[in-house]
Amino acid sequence: MTRTAKSVSIAVTVATALALTSCGGSGGDQTPADAKQTLTIWAMGEEATRLRTIADEYTKENPDITVKVTPVGWDVVHQKLVSAAAAGTLPDMAQMGSTMMGEFIELGTLEPVDTKAFDKDDFFPATWNGNVVDGEAYGVPWYADARALYYRSDLAEKAGVDGAPATWKDLRALAGAYKNKAGATWGMDLQPGSTGAWQAWVPFLYSAGGELLGEDGKPALDSPEAVKALTEFGHYFDAGLSKKNFVVGYDVLKDFSSGRVPMFQSGPWMVQNFAEQQPQLKGKWKVTPVPADASSTSWVGGSSLVTFKDSEHKAAAQEFTKFLTNPRSQARWYEISKTLPANKAAWDEPALKAGGESLAVFRKSLDTAKEIPPMAKWNEFSVMIEDALEKVARGADPAETASKLQKSTESLVG
Repeated sequence: MTRTAKSVSIAVTVATALALTSCGGSGGDQTPADAKQTLTIWAMGEEATRLRTIADEYTKENPDITVKVTPVGWDVVHQKLVSAAAAGTLPDMAQMGSTMMGEFIELGTLEPVDTKAFDKDDFFPATWNGNVVDGEAYGVPWYADARALYYRSDLAEKAGVDGAPATWKDLRALAGAYKNKAGATWGMDLQPGSTGAWQAWVPFLYSAGGELLGEDGKPALDSPEAVKALTEFGHYFDAGLSKKNFVVGYDVLKDFSSGRVPMFQSGPWMVQNFAEQQPQLKGKWKVTPVPADASSTSWVGGSSLVTFKDSEHKAAAQEFTKFLTNPRSQARWYEISKTLPANKAAWDEPALKAGGESLAVFRKSLDTAKEIPPMAKWNEFSVMIEDALEKVARGADPAETASKLQKSTESLVG
């Protein structure tokens, strides 16, 4: 099954689940927050294991609340949530990835956030805004990530380039210098297509002043800014500075370590990966905000905490969410997971203040980053972007490609 066909199949499943859940209630009798009870939460990947530690700490302070954490793989969580919605077996709470929010808001399974209990100004704007549809918030930001640029500072020096690339012009110059003067095979790693390629392009779009959706809620993918971003993206392939073929499972760290590919965009987890997997690179690399055109603007990923409408433990879920998103717990979560706090005040905690130069880059990036709009059909929308990027990487005209991309996505946004 192609990814597009799979997305259509999922959309049918979601519609079925919506019809089924609309027949149910809104959670039945509610258990008071201070009553003895078990609160169930689904969490993904390594977060589930680490969340158990935090949950145990919460239970020590709140002995009547047992928090049951169920681990779910990122690769299967979407289908499991859809199936559980259809069957009426959703947990009380879940960790939800940023690009999943729109679909589950549309599905009607999420309890709106009580904005008297949570202040949006406590969080980085993009982390909050990615959970909002029609003025209503449906998730509380838990942790965040933003893309930044990693580069080999030692090879930049060898190539005669001083300082971090701050603009698109600087980025082009450094990529060329790496290849022509420092012996690199490629100047920069950019994914030319396939699943996830949009992640490398959106910083170009946002930094050019573009948007995925316009103020009217319709796609804005044929705007002058979008064409400019596609053109800049395509330059790296046209100039032979990025490789045109994508290999599933490619590990950029190995080529970064060898110097074959001395520059790439990624998130904050790479800092820990360098320390653990490539310790010999210490002092030879740096991270800097994505280079600017009109601005330096990355995009925010990460996860939020959601409570489901059918939960009978909404009060306890709200209290646990408060606990997980307060500054102290956010700093504690950073110590355990190395993921970035979404609560701005957490960055004043000692653990974050001692984070060093790399962490400061991501803090700066979060201030200006934008959200991925919460679209119900984001999966299909992103597929269309990735198909367009692959065409541009292979030499298609950016303006013509943008025009076709605009038309292909208009029906995906209601």
